[in-house]
Amino acid sequence: MHQNLLDAIEASKQTTLSRLIYALGIPEVGEATARALSEQFRSLDALMDADVDALLEVDDVGPIVAGHWVDYFCVDDNRELIKRLLASGVEGKMPAPGNAGVALLEGQTWVITGTLEHYSRNELKAQLQALGAKVAGSVSSKTTRLVAGQEAGSKLKKATALGTVEILTEDEFIARIEG
Repeated sequence: MHQNLLDAIEASKQTTLSRLIYALGIPEVGEATARALSEQFRSLDALMDADVDALLEVDDVGPIVAGHWVDYFCVDDNRELIKRLLASGVEGKMPAPGNAGVALLEGQTWVITGTLEHYSRNELKAQLQALGAKVAGSVSSKTTRLVAGQEAGSKLKKATALGTVEILTEDEFIARIEG
């Protein structure tokens, strides 16, 4: 029981850069803005040192968001927090290389079901979107692929019944993306 908790804590340290940015709780920085910032700057170090002009070059970032961002990193306690997070093993990684990744799943519709071991649902959704896929909440005739974790239920049954949806386990998805 305790090992499951420790494993979950350890797994939560591995996340995408956009999720880490969003988790900082900077005012006006939602999931879409966090994704745009991560794609533009590609590292937390670069983002921490970004000035207002550099931030304004990012789609979805205006003067208010840029001001909040710069103000956040002007506070020494916030920078110290980031250092402690990184020292404890928290990593914010880019899910896939830039433009090559976008073409990989462009035009495909994916659905996620079941309990995942290596990702949270939101992390997997963000990675799929970063690779160009649309992520839907239910299986339909437009669904291209389904990632099925443990204890997958009705979505897996519907995908199987359709017969046109490729079904992947989480490990098969990881192997395919890394390969």
